[in-house]
Amino acid sequence: MSTKITPLGDNVLIKIAAPETKTASGIFIPDSASNERSQQGKIVAVGDSKKIVVKKGQVVMFKKYGGEEIKIDNIDHVIVKNEEIIAIVE
Repeated sequence: MSTKITPLGDNVLIKIAAPETKTASGIFIPDSASNERSQQGKIVAVGDSKKIVVKKGQVVMFKKYGGEEIKIDNIDHVIVKNEEIIAIVE
């Protein structure tokens, strides 16, 4: 069963990207090497505020300690304020 969550106001729901498992030079990174979450993810839903400039489906970067971490259907997500989104990744 899929849970549907719609953020309110100027909040944005982001599915956190899986951490990189290999460096650019080809070295594999073990899971135990980093406990920090990724600062990048795909937008799943946006609130109803006119201030929001991002759209569902875009990949964005957000502040390191921004937002509220939640699990939806056992997948890591974060709900952040619109102003905590710092870049759109293309």
